[in-house]
Amino acid sequence: PDTVMGVTYVAVAAEHPLAQRAARHNPELAAFIDECRQGGTSEAELETMEKKGHRLGIDAVHPITGQPVPIFAANFVLMSYGTGAVMAVPAHDQRDWEFAERYGIPKRQVVFAAEGEEFGIDSHAFTDKGILRDSDCFDGLTSEEAFDAVADWLETHGKGGRQVNFRLRDWGVSRQRYWGCPVPVVRTAEGEVRPETELPVRLPEDLVVDGSGSPLKKLPAFSELPNGETRETDTFDTFVESSWYYARYCSPDCDTAMLDERAKYWLPVDQYIGGIEHAVLHLLYARFFHKLLRDEGLVDGDEPFARLLTQGMVVAETWYREDAEGRREWFNPADVEVERDDKGRVVGALLKADGQPVHFGGIEKMSKSKNNGVDPEAMIERYGADTVRLYVMFTSPPDQSLEWNDEGVEGAHRFLKRLWTLAATHAGGMRAVAAARTPAAGASERSGEAAAAAGQAAGTMAGETAQALDDSLSDARRELHTALKKALFDYERQQFNTVVSACMTIVNILSKLDESAPAQALRREGLSIALRLLAPIAPHIAHHLWRELGLGDDILDSPWPRVDEDALAQDRITYVVQVNGKVRGKIEVPAAAERAEVEAIALANENAQRFIGEATVRKVIVVPNKLVNVVAK
Repeated sequence: PDTVMGVTYVAVAAEHPLAQRAARHNPELAAFIDECRQGGTSEAELETMEKKGHRLGIDAVHPITGQPVPIFAANFVLMSYGTGAVMAVPAHDQRDWEFAERYGIPKRQVVFAAEGEEFGIDSHAFTDKGILRDSDCFDGLTSEEAFDAVADWLETHGKGGRQVNFRLRDWGVSRQRYWGCPVPVVRTAEGEVRPETELPVRLPEDLVVDGSGSPLKKLPAFSELPNGETRETDTFDTFVESSWYYARYCSPDCDTAMLDERAKYWLPVDQYIGGIEHAVLHLLYARFFHKLLRDEGLVDGDEPFARLLTQGMVVAETWYREDAEGRREWFNPADVEVERDDKGRVVGALLKADGQPVHFGGIEKMSKSKNNGVDPEAMIERYGADTVRLYVMFTSPPDQSLEWNDEGVEGAHRFLKRLWTLAATHAGGMRAVAAARTPAAGASERSGEAAAAAGQAAGTMAGETAQALDDSLSDARRELHTALKKALFDYERQQFNTVVSACMTIVNILSKLDESAPAQALRREGLSIALRLLAPIAPHIAHHLWRELGLGDDILDSPWPRVDEDALAQDRITYVVQVNGKVRGKIEVPAAAERAEVEAIALANENAQRFIGEATVRKVIVVPNKLVNVVAK
């Protein structure tokens, strides 16, 4: 309600009566509605599909201003949700904004940031929390205040009322098929329904599934009981089992109840990962089921999952041809030869089978209907499982869509080959360094437990060795542990793509080192860190190289790498020197230097002096540990 003054159009589902009626005398609108019928209907598909619409030729009336508002049939509105019609506020909603941008519809911002905060249409930082402006009598209200004020106004004037729409809908729990949990219900000869007394009900293993009706209903040995009774032949939908099996995993061998006390010990689940369709379907039902289990005393706590990660969709290009009746036949991207310009944009495409043109259908979620899926087995056969895993992790953050690109898979493969080559080339030198560092028999050394507690592992450089490194190797080790620090931070926030970036940085650092013993010791430490960071992402190559380099029998038994804070300490810091905003040189200053000393060294820089010339220095801006900007006029 607080954004109602920002409505600039209304969108209705293609099946909406208004759209159907308008299409009777509008062939273009009718064709659009038919196209929508062939598209996706899940919320997950609506998130990724291209937003399309068609104007109905009639307007709605804004309930407060009385002004006309155009009505569009839109492919992103579901008839099954609400009334199948939505008010569109493009300044405060992503999907509304995309649609308005496509069709040139005005975007009217009515909620603005409170003082000290920033957001707006241009940044796409849509929000409904702030202060109202351009909202007539509601100006100056907070979003929370306006929420009630607008609703009260609409009720008072007989133009609307409060209603809550729940996503948890009536649950269709039965299916006419074989697989699924049996429904433990019996129908008596008199037509009454009673619960099954002999549990568990076991599905027969000697039936034939031929796709024609319920296979259980056609098997009298299962469906027909003595005394004219019949057993229920529908089976539960898989939502029933999958909504509570997270709890069953905690006590899988319990044969006296659904769960035992172990479930209370292990739950809640630490991390839930699922696509957006899980966030609005499975997650809701699992939470519903958990509260039922809680009320029955089988679990503790109100929620089944502690953390949620909603992963993005995998999307890919789509290609099609239309037949004489406008029906589309979709072709797999692997079967299409694409011509692109120097910016990567499609300028033409031919089907490899016949050399004839095909049309680009946009980038959409991988699906059978659009035939734009990639066979993972083919990719694994060509590149190996580690390459495919690395590509998926590296291409985008896990909560964003991943646009599949075969060239990107090749790039991931090249990186793993670089890692392998680096390890293989220097394996002998690194083993020699490790052998030289091994204490003589009987020499005192830390226990394995103590080493692990200190964050040590095979390959970690000892403190005295690290202190003996020359300046260039000390700088390389600082870069190494800086990359490690960032990777550990990114693992915590589940940004795995930047973890891979950090590993690439480490490989680059190690590739530049020479063949000296100190460099080989540092290279060994760096590879031990990179392999452990990569182990969850590319486990096979990490495990193999870990053994080949003599770092241990199993990488899974090694401790997680830790940052050596001493390695991050700097004696000197490099500053970029700018004159009037343009880079004119670099300086090195002691890490402990005060601001005045940094300014003095920057102003004394020969190249900086040359560009200052006869001008008067008006101001010197120092960004700690980064740059000095001299403003001279």
